[in-house]
Amino acid sequence: MLLLGASAAAANDRAIVVDLDYARIVKIPEGASTLVIGNPLVADVTMLKNSPLMVITGKSFGTTNLIVLDRTGGQVGESVITVVPAKDKVVVNRGGHQESYSCKPDCVAAVDLSDDPAFMTKTIESARTHDTSLNAAKR
Repeated sequence: MLLLGASAAAANDRAIVVDLDYARIVKIPEGASTLVIGNPLVADVTMLKNSPLMVITGKSFGTTNLIVLDRTGGQVGESVITVVPAKDKVVVNRGGHQESYSCKPDCVAAVDLSDDPAFMTKTIESARTHDTSLNAAKR
């Protein structure tokens, strides 16, 4: 199987690791027509149009499988997808409350699955306010 760049993998490699909240480009086996993801809460898969590639996005921690079928329903590939924490995140525990920060290169608040709901809400609202300001400035 030919790899496309250092970050690409082949869909029948058996093991594909994706960071949470990141996407990864993966080569689809020849003849693929349908992609089936075991648990769509763990990872999402999108077949790119007119391309032998798909995008796998890590949605929550865990492991699931990906089955690749041809036009007749025959299996042409299967992989195990594992979603892991991103390496650029720092987790701060304040009593029973967790806060996550993305630290590449400086640390800023970032929402993660097990963060405190109040911290999560504040971080999301802050991002929405910033996005609204940017869109207003473009008009």
